[in-house]
Amino acid sequence: MLAQPLYLNGQWETGSGTLAVENPATGERLAEVSTIDRARVHRAIQDAVAALSGWRATTAKQRGQYLDAIADRLENRAEAIARIITQENGKPLRESRGEVNMTVDHLRWFAEEGRRAYGRIVPHQADGKRHLVLRVPVGVVGAISPWNFPLVLAVRKVAPALAAGCPVLLKPASYTPLCALELARAADEAGLPPGVLQVVLGKSSEIAQEMLENPDCRKITFTGSTEVGKNLIHGAAATVTKLSLELGGHAPVLVFEDADLDAAVEGAIITKFRNTGQSCIAANRIYVQRSIYREFVNRFVGHVEKMIAGDGLDDASDIGPMINESSLKHAQHHIENACEHGASVCAGGQRVGERGYFLQPTVLRDVSNEALCMQEETFAPVAPIAVFDTEDEAIRQANNTIYGLAAYAFTRDVNRVMRLAEQLEAGTIGINDAVPTTSTSPFGGFKQSGWGRELGSEGLDAFLETKHVSLGRIDR
Repeated sequence: MLAQPLYLNGQWETGSGTLAVENPATGERLAEVSTIDRARVHRAIQDAVAALSGWRATTAKQRGQYLDAIADRLENRAEAIARIITQENGKPLRESRGEVNMTVDHLRWFAEEGRRAYGRIVPHQADGKRHLVLRVPVGVVGAISPWNFPLVLAVRKVAPALAAGCPVLLKPASYTPLCALELARAADEAGLPPGVLQVVLGKSSEIAQEMLENPDCRKITFTGSTEVGKNLIHGAAATVTKLSLELGGHAPVLVFEDADLDAAVEGAIITKFRNTGQSCIAANRIYVQRSIYREFVNRFVGHVEKMIAGDGLDDASDIGPMINESSLKHAQHHIENACEHGASVCAGGQRVGERGYFLQPTVLRDVSNEALCMQEETFAPVAPIAVFDTEDEAIRQANNTIYGLAAYAFTRDVNRVMRLAEQLEAGTIGINDAVPTTSTSPFGGFKQSGWGRELGSEGLDAFLETKHVSLGRIDR
């Protein structure tokens, strides 16, 4: 099996080592990809520096045309790329198709939003002066993307950085590098200048250290665990490297007694089990008001029992495999711990077969707040359900976490909607909406769920510096 090359400075280059990519549905080797050492990453940063002056000098319109051309090529190969995502990540093919579609939407949004990196003229306070505020590219960007949404979360970083005029080194997750190479292929075919987008792969700690310690890498944007995010914060202190961090989540779902129960069950199913539950904004804790608790659980379990765990390439599959054996064991530990604290397994709870890393979609009821799954991310198709009595109690439980990435609620009370919008401590709140993320609106977390925002106009701001220019001795 020949190792696929990396895209470096406009060329496809074979590295000094190789990395095996495994299909989590079968446990079999899917592909091999080249890897590079820290010295080659250093050279890639220097190539990006060389590309910076030319790239930031292009007009926002021209940069947008490049992004649209990349989007066109991804769209033209959407089915093939979706299959690649499913093979390396495991998610059902229909979800991979949705990921490609959202990727294209992100690219087209930032292709246009790049034209709106507005500065301003500030009214002067002293005669003979004028004040300009300019927005300029931050410089070379290191982008580190995760495995759970391997294409779209890479593009959430790459697209706004390129639109802002910043060259990017993209470091994809070791589990899922193949779709990042498809992104690079689309960029190459679109004629993106050399050094503007490069894909680096190798030992994660070495690549991160080079990005952190090299003063020419002006910003790192990362999606991943809070633990790794804290390490990046510590490492960035020496050079005051700018960071954008989208970290862990522990999203609550609040179901109130006035909710449309069918819509609440359907919404909770979607936000819990999408991407096999391996999502930072997946429902990790479901709280249901006591008067409808039994009915909700019964309906929820009825839906889950019909779900099929299987290879994502099989159209019948609703749930794909976990990404690896370690993730599967972590989920099983959470199930066992919840039961030790008094919870009951209403559906699932068992590994499926010995081939691949499949877990039955699982429902736990009467889960104690002391259980691990109510304290930390499970990142699996495991739905813990607990009861609450009052709105104040529900909000208190929802906010009782170090995380604050997303929260969900189902209610038809407009007054309550406003109270929840104001009081829930999360960067994204879906009220009667299980899929709130969109290209046009900011995404990011409170508390230990991260720094900064992606998407929306804020997503472009993250890659721009603000410069004040004071002009003196202006004659009237």
